Amino acid sequence: MTGLAAVARRDHATRRADRAGRPSRGFWARHRFLILRRLSQATALALFLTGPLFGVWIAKGTLAASMTFGVVPLTDPLMLAQSLVAGHRPETLALTGGAIVLAFYALVSGRAYCAWVCPIDPVTDLAHWCRERLGLQAKGWQPRPQTRLWVLAMILAVSAVTGTIAWELVNPISFAFRAVVFGSTGALTLVAAVFLFDLVVARRGWCSHLCPVGAFYGLIGARSLVRVSAAGRADCDHCMDCYAACPEPQVIAPALEGAAKGASPVILGRDCSSCGRCVDVCPAGVFRFTHRFDASTTPAGSAARSHSSGETP
Repeated sequence: MTGLAAVARRDHATRRADRAGRPSRGFWARHRFLILRRLSQATALALFLTGPLFGVWIAKGTLAASMTFGVVPLTDPLMLAQSLVAGHRPETLALTGGAIVLAFYALVSGRAYCAWVCPIDPVTDLAHWCRERLGLQAKGWQPRPQTRLWVLAMILAVSAVTGTIAWELVNPISFAFRAVVFGSTGALTLVAAVFLFDLVVARRGWCSHLCPVGAFYGLIGARSLVRVSAAGRADCDHCMDCYAACPEPQVIAPALEGAAKGASPVILGRDCSSCGRCVDVCPAGVFRFTHRFDASTTPAGSAARSHSSGETP
C-alpha cells in the first residue's frame, strides 16, 4: 500500500509539474460556463419580475405554466403529465405550451433545464461548495442515481390515485420560485431543507440522485443534439478535476476513457446536464461543446494549446 501511495504521489507531482509549464488560464476561461449559467438562471426569474416591478409583462405565471409576451404559452411537461394521469382535461393552451417545452428540450438538451434554468441548481451548487470548504468531502449516505426514476414513477402514481398534481405540493423548484418572485419567506423552508440535505447528508444528493424533474428531463433529452465531447482526450493527464466538478461524474468515463475500445468521445449519457463545468475546469482543454454526431478528436497537444490560448477547440 505504501508503494502504491508513493507512486500516486509521484504521478500527482508529475501532473502538477506539467501544469506549471502551461500558460495560466484566466478567471473567465475557468468559470465562463458557470457565469453564463448563473446569468441564464437569473434571467429566467427576472422575466417574471418585470411586470410587478416595471409594468412590462414579459412572462406571466410561474415556471410550471406561463404566458410569454401574452402570446407564447409554456407549460412544464411534467406538470402536464401529472394532470393527464390524474384524469384532468388540460386546456388546448396548456397542451400547446407543454408541446413547445417538450420539443425544445428534446431537441436541444433535456437536462439543460437543470443547469441553465432551475433555481434550485445554485442552491445545491452552494451546498457542494460549502461541503468542500468545510472539509465534508465524504459522500455520506448516497442514494443510487436510479432512485430519481423511482421517485418520478411514484409521483405519477400518486397523482393518478389522488387525482391531484401531487408533486407541485412539495416541489422545491416551485418553492424557490415563490421565494424569489413573490417574496414568500415560508417557501424558503423547503429550499433550505434541500441545501442542508446536500450539505450534511448526501454529496450532490438532491439533483443527482433524487429529483424527479431531472429524471423526467433526462428521459426527454435522451436523444438531444447538444452534447459535450472529450475530443481532446489524448491530452488527458488524469487529474480528475472534471470528475470532481461534474454533478453527474458517471457520464464522463465512457467518453473520456473509451478510446481503446473505439468509443465515441461524445458524452451521450442522458444524465449530463450540459453545464459545461468539465469544459471550464479542465487544464488540458479536453472538453468542448458540440453535437451528438461529432465523433472527431484532436491530436495530442492541440487541445491544450488551443485551450491555453483562449480558443474553442
